[in-house]
Amino acid sequence: MHNDAANLSVVDEPPRGITGYSNGDSLKSFPPPGKNPLEVEFTPPQTKEETKDKPASESPTLVPVPYYKLFRFATCGELILIVIGLLMGILVALGIPAAIIEYGEFTTLLTDRSNMNSTWTTPTVILPWFGGGKILGPNATYEEKMDALYDDSVAFGVACATLSAIMFIFSTIMVDLLNMAATRQINRVRKMFLKAVLRQDMAWYDTNTSTNFASRINDDLEKMKDGIGEKLAIFTYLMTSFFASIIISFVYGWKLTLVVLSCAPIIIIATAIVAKVQSSLSALELAAYGQAGSVAEEVLAAIRTVVAFNGEQKEVERYSEKLVPAEKTGIRRGMWSGIGGGVMWLIIYLSYALAFWYGVQLILDDRPKEVREYTPAVLVIVFFGVLSGAQNMGLCSPHFEAFAMARGSATAIFNVLDRVPTIDSLSKEGRRLDSVNGEIEFKNVAFSYPARKDIQVLESLNLKINRGETVALVGGSGCGKSTCLQLIQRLYDPQDGQVLLDGVDVSTLNVHWLRSHIGVVGQEPVLFDTTIRENIRYGNDSITEEEMIKAAKEANAHDFISKLPEGYDSPVGERGSQMSGGQKQRIAIARALARNPAILLLDEATSALDVHSEATVQRALDAAAKGRTTIIVSHRLSTITNVDRIVFIKDGVVVEQGTHEELMALKKHYYGLHAAHVEAAAKDKATRAAAKAALSSPIAKAKPPLNKQFSTLSAHSHRLSLARSESSDGEIELEEHEKPYDAPMTRIFGLNKPEWLLNIIGSIAATTVGASFPAFAVLFGEIYRILNLPDPEEVMRLTVLISILFIVIGIITGISTFLQMHMFGLAGVRMTTRIRKMTFATMLKQDMGWYDEDSNSVGALCARLASDAAAVQGATGTRVGSMLQAFSTLVIGISISLSYTWKMTLVSIVSIPLVLGAIILEARVMGGIGMREKKKMESATRVAVEAITHIRTVASLTKEEVFYQKYCTELDHVAKANKVKSRLRGIVYSCGQTAPIFGYAISLFYGGYLVSQEGLAYEKVIKVSEALIFGSWMLGQALAFAPNFNTAKISAGRIFKLLDRVPEITSPPGSEGKDSDWKADGLIQFSKINFQYPTRPEMSVLKGLNLIVKPGQMVALVGQSGCGKSTCIQLLQRLYDPISGTVTLDRRDIASVSLATLRSQLGVVGQEPVLFDRTIAENIAYGDNSRQASMDEIIEAAKMSNIHNFVTSLPLGYDTKLGSKGTQLSGGQKQRIAIARALLRNPRVLLLDEATSALDTHSEQVVQAALDKAMQGRTCITIAHRLATIRNANVICVLDRGTVAEMGTHDDLMAADGLYAHLHTLQESSIQ
Repeated sequence: MHNDAANLSVVDEPPRGITGYSNGDSLKSFPPPGKNPLEVEFTPPQTKEETKDKPASESPTLVPVPYYKLFRFATCGELILIVIGLLMGILVALGIPAAIIEYGEFTTLLTDRSNMNSTWTTPTVILPWFGGGKILGPNATYEEKMDALYDDSVAFGVACATLSAIMFIFSTIMVDLLNMAATRQINRVRKMFLKAVLRQDMAWYDTNTSTNFASRINDDLEKMKDGIGEKLAIFTYLMTSFFASIIISFVYGWKLTLVVLSCAPIIIIATAIVAKVQSSLSALELAAYGQAGSVAEEVLAAIRTVVAFNGEQKEVERYSEKLVPAEKTGIRRGMWSGIGGGVMWLIIYLSYALAFWYGVQLILDDRPKEVREYTPAVLVIVFFGVLSGAQNMGLCSPHFEAFAMARGSATAIFNVLDRVPTIDSLSKEGRRLDSVNGEIEFKNVAFSYPARKDIQVLESLNLKINRGETVALVGGSGCGKSTCLQLIQRLYDPQDGQVLLDGVDVSTLNVHWLRSHIGVVGQEPVLFDTTIRENIRYGNDSITEEEMIKAAKEANAHDFISKLPEGYDSPVGERGSQMSGGQKQRIAIARALARNPAILLLDEATSALDVHSEATVQRALDAAAKGRTTIIVSHRLSTITNVDRIVFIKDGVVVEQGTHEELMALKKHYYGLHAAHVEAAAKDKATRAAAKAALSSPIAKAKPPLNKQFSTLSAHSHRLSLARSESSDGEIELEEHEKPYDAPMTRIFGLNKPEWLLNIIGSIAATTVGASFPAFAVLFGEIYRILNLPDPEEVMRLTVLISILFIVIGIITGISTFLQMHMFGLAGVRMTTRIRKMTFATMLKQDMGWYDEDSNSVGALCARLASDAAAVQGATGTRVGSMLQAFSTLVIGISISLSYTWKMTLVSIVSIPLVLGAIILEARVMGGIGMREKKKMESATRVAVEAITHIRTVASLTKEEVFYQKYCTELDHVAKANKVKSRLRGIVYSCGQTAPIFGYAISLFYGGYLVSQEGLAYEKVIKVSEALIFGSWMLGQALAFAPNFNTAKISAGRIFKLLDRVPEITSPPGSEGKDSDWKADGLIQFSKINFQYPTRPEMSVLKGLNLIVKPGQMVALVGQSGCGKSTCIQLLQRLYDPISGTVTLDRRDIASVSLATLRSQLGVVGQEPVLFDRTIAENIAYGDNSRQASMDEIIEAAKMSNIHNFVTSLPLGYDTKLGSKGTQLSGGQKQRIAIARALLRNPRVLLLDEATSALDTHSEQVVQAALDKAMQGRTCITIAHRLATIRNANVICVLDRGTVAEMGTHDDLMAADGLYAHLHTLQESSIQ
């Protein structure tokens, strides 16, 4: 019955450590939790500290709460459940020493009853209860002995079966009760937490923006639950069994116990040293992978630039270079794991040798005595007692970690729960007036936002607003207009002065009541993820259908709502994503009107709208303001000319007020603002006229948000916004992509081919390690045989021999373990590095269309590089190692057993799958929180996050309670769904704990029967039961932690899918290396080009475009956003291929030239230059990656782009590192370096995409001068929005709706008075 040291099973460990690469769990990687019998509560020194600090890092003052405080919110009933559960745990724990004692007693009786020369019967404690352990007289016959032995066997079988049944029931109850109590508490805390967050005042939200609530409410509470649930019970069980086993050992034989215990410190020290070294190595390794990862991220984010300059090969080399240190550290770490494992085994076998040698000596000393203290039973009980106790102690360490994390997480949560907000929106206190007139007065109000205390927003503001009056607040941005609205709603309290409603200070009123009389429409209307009807009803739950429709009509929303297929039941989508800005705005107004408020606050309510919607909404607002006190904040003065009073606020005080006419007459602040406005409006008007001309087709109008999403850079931001808006559908899409790609085993092993030698050595070593279990069993049985020999000298001689054999096995196992872990580790690390390189190189070969797909965002690709490569390792060497080890244990064990007794072997084999299955199932089920559970939680979390993100809207609508209720209902669904799951955990855990005991019961009962009835030699019984049951137990432990095979297969599939993907755009076969000296003249021709982006096939960008650019010409492309200007440049670089039509350069179809040759003819400068984290010289040299550019060339290029003087003025000159994305430089400086880079390759064709648009005037002039220099003697295609920069172009082409609408010189086009002339007039007027 033993958790024997062998539980140390080493095989399971490499997988943990090594695959842990990217996830950094190498801290655990030393002995995986639960394998190291003597790892007496040892966690690598870091972990505990770290776990405590993690939550603390957010705010340095968080001190973890004392453990008992985690149960603050438990009810009496739950506390009783917990106490009962812990008592069960203690009772289960007492079963371990009991089982060991039964085993010791029975094996000793086997020896005694088979001993022909003596009639001594060792007195027993437990067996007599079940009818065994009969003490025979001095002259008992052989038959009597055998009959007694048969009774003993039955007694042992019954005792073990009973014990395992009791332990099973108790431990199931123990796990269930604690989980039940924990789930209930956490659900209660979850609800309290959301409620506490919703009732906080805005000041708290402003200062706690960093706290990510989704993670708080999920991870922190999950960690807290972890610390007060089953882990507490299991911890109690482990600790109790440790103390019980050790105490029993001391009671039975204290001398031997001390000797066996003496080995424990050595193991602890060895473990500690190795773990320390390992954790520091893994930190280094993670840092190294981090560097490689940041290179990958930089390159993938700037993929268009990399491709444009043929930098793919260079980047793959840079990435590989960064992987070298990571690989070296990884190899060292594998080696240390091996050393640790090897030393472990060696020490364990040495302690076996010592224990048996000393134990047998003690037994021989006691032979002559009447009352013997040391019998074989004592030897077994002490030996396994100490080992199982120590092992359980070792299993505790992950639990300590869980408790520490729970305490840290609880601090963060309790802090929120305990905070009493100054403005409590859920409180019942405060006055409620009988009626609201709507007079508002600010008296000497001073205010600054809590998050920015140093900026005074309102100084001492005095303002009175009469009942039913419409007042507009105007002024520069940041002068405190919106602040006034927030103070009226009492989202904040002023630091000084009072805000009065009908003469009563608002701070004395009930918050909920106050806000329920105010209607608010903000500049970014927030709609909640439900139907339109629900959204309007959020304004007022009690309205009838008629009143709701009336509100919608007043807000001018009824018409468009009734046109929707589902009418008022149409969902608005997350954040209202299904609606246009104007529609959202009108629904928000309807929502404000639905409560029929006495006071209406409009904060920039029309700013987000286009002209047409603005007029409609404005009418709705004018109608709504009638008969109510209305306060408007607006930047568009045209919308407020007819209000009752305009109040101009400057620097936090009112500087002038009156009607529009009065203030215009004063000719002061308002007049100035108004004049500026009129001018802007004039330009606006012109713009609109142009827009009408340019966009006379209604189709383009329908989708305003799509305009320029896909110019180079915006592609990324678009992808981000997509990722956000579609997160709800995103899950489904991802699963589409994740249909596992076929990854046959042969191919996965193929990845590891170059390391075949290492893998073979590792496999041989693994087989050897596997053989050590049966070898242990044989020696163990031999000791029992020797003890029955009459001659003490002979007994000692053989004992010494067996002890030496134990040491030999220890040495062999130690070395094999080292080899197994080191070799597989080495092979694994090398393979991972190789896969990373291959994957990265393949990614860089893909076409842009592939990068545009959502599933290939930079983040996703980096994650794939990091985790997939490491995961594949789990399917190769390490995995095979653990399989071989298992296989050799079983095959050798079964063969040996069959040679001893086939009958008992067959009976024992039956229990192997039982033991194996139970243990593996336990590890797998206990390991993971089910994905389904997480999914279900997500819907509840979504409710919470939505409410918290839009807290201002929720507060204005006084709907905290509604969201809280919604969240509670969702949580109750989750709780129902998880009931079955948590029941299962108890059963599974108990199976793993009790199956081995049950296995021993069957096997030894039958063995005893064979000895008594068929005269089988008794030591064989012990050898067989040890080899099979103990072997399968160890095996289960080993397999349970072997890396998950499925994840490895899926990862390998993803990698193969990428490696097998043929990019849409490749160099034509056989073209590589040809034409390398071709210098194009620069005659470019686009003919009949049709094109749409692969990710948006429904939007046609170019329709039959024809365009010729003659050598040496400068051609400018102009036109509205989204008309296809940037697309032309991308097609010329062959980032995409046209759907139909051809692009030619010097009359050669660009699809017939190799990509590298084609792109080396073109120099590209984009609107946001992408620079790399290299030196300035390297960034410029990047222009020509086909050779090593000389310093002179670099300086020459820099001079041509007007940047040389700036660079030389830097302390490090050209060796200045730019930092990631070139953050060290200003826009103009970056742009000029980008121009130098483009010029370095001396391109025939220069492509400028809005090269000066992002710059201020001064930089623009400098850069423009550089560009003018650069264009000389080259063909140049330039795109510009600022027409002034392209006046002197040879040809200006105006693109409109995917074709060339007009072309000619500046003067021709102005004379023609078409689109270009229009755009030009617009810009001229705006400049004035």
